[in-house]
Amino acid sequence: MKINSVILISITFIFIFSTSYAQDRKTSKAGSFDLDKDLLLAHYDSKTDVDDLHSVAALMTILSDIKYAKINYHAVAGTYGIQDGLYVPPNELFNLAFGDKWSDANENFLKTINQVKILAKSNLQNQGDIWIAEAGQSDFSAELIKAIKSELPDINISQRIHIVQHSVWNEEVTSSVSLDFVKANTHYQKIPDGNAVGNGTPGFRSPEFSNWKDKIRNPKLIEIWKLAIELSNRYNGKEGRYHNEAISVGGLDFSDTSEVCWILGLQDIKDVEHFFNLFSN
Repeated sequence: MKINSVILISITFIFIFSTSYAQDRKTSKAGSFDLDKDLLLAHYDSKTDVDDLHSVAALMTILSDIKYAKINYHAVAGTYGIQDGLYVPPNELFNLAFGDKWSDANENFLKTINQVKILAKSNLQNQGDIWIAEAGQSDFSAELIKAIKSELPDINISQRIHIVQHSVWNEEVTSSVSLDFVKANTHYQKIPDGNAVGNGTPGFRSPEFSNWKDKIRNPKLIEIWKLAIELSNRYNGKEGRYHNEAISVGGLDFSDTSEVCWILGLQDIKDVEHFFNLFSN
């Protein structure tokens, strides 16, 4: 009788543990992001600041971590708004970093809207949310959301599509129509600027920090960071492009990555050095 009781208790414990584990896996979260169901869209304007190049390398540093390696993501280049200035060609870096998981809105805006719309629709229909890290302006996002709404009119976009923006300047050079649209139709979150330290989001702009090679051991990430730095030095301040002083003196600026950290619940990262300490391999 005692043996049967022990067996019964053991079976009950295993069942409860297994059910609990399965439930945890089913609803695994990183911050507000559901690692099993949600889609991360990383939108980069690349006009005219070269910081997007460093931000691409920083994003891949996060996504190479075992905790985030299975995140469903897609990157988009050329999501600029109404600002003047020359584009910073990022294609070589995007190919290296993202492989086939990116689209080129600078080359073909409408084609890219359709490509990303298909991904977003599939994710929404599979009960996942869409998280847009707006490393630039919201004009592309506005057109994307209009396209989604026209084909999925019953989806509650204001609850299922989340846009995170960190820059007042990005908002200022988004067309007013597009900015008003995304604010009215999505879960739009304006967070503190990722260029500053100690304001509630990571401060990922540092003229002083340059010893990232002492932290990164992953050969692919080293290759990505080297190319990001090479391209940023090639285009920084050239032909009227924005002159990023932190980068020109040998430092790093991946301030747009503050939005991804916000989405994944990593807003307690202090600065660039803390980031590399956390994600060193």
